[in-house]
Amino acid sequence: MRIVRTEAAPAPVAGAPYSQAVVAGAGRTVHVSGQLGIDPATGALVDGGVREQTAAALRNVAAILDAAGARLGDVVATTVYLADLAADFPGMNAAYAEGLAGHAPARATVGVAALPMGARVEIAAVAVIGAA
Repeated sequence: MRIVRTEAAPAPVAGAPYSQAVVAGAGRTVHVSGQLGIDPATGALVDGGVREQTAAALRNVAAILDAAGARLGDVVATTVYLADLAADFPGMNAAYAEGLAGHAPARATVGVAALPMGARVEIAAVAVIGAA
């Protein structure tokens, strides 16, 4: 097991005890912890709504994957958590499609009561290095 840490993505929220990602499975499977739409330079949520937060969350996932030796095209599955499934799904879905540029991994989308920092969306991912 190898822990992944990069300054190009936000540190765990409020020093929580989790890693940005863990590489396991013979060194090819990358498990990326849920990423919010946080600007890594400021530590704050990006301005705007769910579309902007989704784009930022995917940039954070991409930065972590890069540090692990993978890329968005290697993602095989995601879990997307939305603070308001009914209101936020269309905007998230559009930004998600744009951010993945035609790549369509398996996905579960879940409505939740709340997310850290008042975020609208959180995205976790699993990638297999070299899958694309």
